[in-house]
Amino acid sequence: MSNYQNISFVTDGPIARITLNRPSAANGIDQALADELAAAATYCSEDPAVKVVVLTGAGKFFSAGGDLRAMSESPDTGEFIAKLADTLHQAVSALARMDALLIVAVNGTAAGAGMSLAVAGDLVVAGESAAFTMAYTKVGLSPDGGASYYLPRLIGVRRTQELMLTNRVLRAAEALDWGLVHQVVPDSSLTDTVDALAQQFAQGPKGSNANVKKLLLVSSQHTLEEQLATEASFITHAAESADGVEGIAAFLDKRSPKFA
Repeated sequence: MSNYQNISFVTDGPIARITLNRPSAANGIDQALADELAAAATYCSEDPAVKVVVLTGAGKFFSAGGDLRAMSESPDTGEFIAKLADTLHQAVSALARMDALLIVAVNGTAAGAGMSLAVAGDLVVAGESAAFTMAYTKVGLSPDGGASYYLPRLIGVRRTQELMLTNRVLRAAEALDWGLVHQVVPDSSLTDTVDALAQQFAQGPKGSNANVKKLLLVSSQHTLEEQLATEASFITHAAESADGVEGIAAFLDKRSPKFA
């Protein structure tokens, strides 16, 4: 898939890899990059063969967030940002609601919308030099990209307030301690670690993993009884699926399952 200029998008069987690819601009998100990211995310959400999506950045930054220079040079800044945010949010929604798992490999700094993207992963692995900062109010803006949805759920309201209002920089080790990322590894091991995870989940049950994503997305909106009913529905359908039948049979046969 070589028609992308601002991201690299490669599919290899059940694994898709999206790399933000504007290293000379710290992978800043302008309209062109947002368009391509939304297109790639939509592709992944619609392709039944894709079971895992890996998202990372090229060069020394994961992403410095929205491209402020592009914003300032626009003849209508408000219209520019409205369109940019809408496109970015299409990508965020597609990545969150797709059945495939999203693994984010955070290399270097994730700032602003870059941080919003980074924390949206189902699994987030950071290199030891990674750093996270909201940075919005520093330039007179407010958060986008889903940060105000994900951060309170991940780290609580108080810590979210601190990050958003003070723009403090959270280093990788502290991000792990706060529960913002799942794992921190040496920078030199980041790619291999994430590739191993991708391979692991590429061999797993896509439907089961998709159900986990869906259950977690709706849990805060449901009463206990509503969530219990949703769980019951999901596990019933899972048990009747090909992966469910294979998983149960493999367990009883004391062998490794072979999921589709």
